[in-house]
Parts: sequence; structure tokens; C-alpha cells
Amino acid sequence: MEAERLVAVIRQALAQSRGTPDIIAEAWQAQALAQAVGSRLAASGPKELRGEARALSEIGGRSSGALDHPAARAGVARAAHLSEVADPRAALTGLGALLGEVGIALVGVACETDEQSLYWQCMEAIDAADESTDRVRGMLRLLDERDREQREDLERGRERDGPHGMTHGPVGPVGPITGIQ
Repeated sequence: MEAERLVAVIRQALAQSRGTPDIIAEAWQAQALAQAVGSRLAASGPKELRGEARALSEIGGRSSGALDHPAARAGVARAAHLSEVADPRAALTGLGALLGEVGIALVGVACETDEQSLYWQCMEAIDAADESTDRVRGMLRLLDERDREQREDLERGRERDGPHGMTHGPVGPVGPITGIQ
């Protein structure tokens, strides 16, 4: 399944969560997806993203174990169905929004619980979601920089070539042809 589709599925499931166990499950799913997207982009994404993508994968891997949930114990992650990240910018934008929503949902769980272990699990998961979000934003900035550099290179090429695609007159096999009347 494509990354954007998985993000949408998890966002919808999180929005429909009706209690702490459901929220915890979707937070775990989101971190597993962050790990999978990071791994995929580190292996075959744009070269500019590979370092940040590896870090995202590592954060997702560490943090998915922070939440105690039956899905986590069973290792049943929707992210296992990730087949591709066709549009890295769109996937990262969606993943960033999902991680933000997860953080907000986990704050709600942490505020409502009297159970110390659940509170601290939520705090660790909130920190991980925040750190993952920072990596996602970093990758989006790198994509913006790459796009800006490509536009600037294209503009420099147009300026150099002039309005008709030629720099300074016709060019022959050994250089500019001079003396053309």
C-alpha cells in the first residue's frame, strides 16, 4: 500500500478512536509507519533525504516499543503493508500531520490517566512523535531547498542562453563563429 494511503488510514482510525486502548494502538501504528517510511526513503528516496530518513527510521523503531499495546506485542503493524513512497513530499506532509495528531491525542490520554506507567508511556511516545515530526520537517525543508536550487539552476541556464536559446551567436565545432554577416 502506498504511504499516503497508509497515513490516511491511520489518521482516520485515530479520529475514530473512542478510548485509551484505541488511541495507544493508533499512536503505535503511526510510529511504526514513521519507521517504515524512514527506512524506505533511506534506502531508495531522494539522496538529500537519506540521512534524515535513517534518523526517522531509528526514532520510529525506538518509540514504537514505548507503548504497551497488544498490537505492539504481536507486531501487527499496518506499516508492514507499505509498498512505496511515490511522492515523498506528500507522504511526509501527511505523516507530519499524523504525528502531530498523535501527540495531541496522547496528551489527552496522559492528562486523563491516574496510572503512572501509562502516563510515562505517553510522555515517551509524545517525545518520540515530536522528534519524528522534527525529522519530517527537516526532510521537507531539504526538499524545498532542492527544488529552489533546481529552479535557480534553470533560471541561470535561461539567462546564459538568452531569449532565443543561444549564448553569443552561433557556435561551431571549435567555438564561436565570428565574422558572420
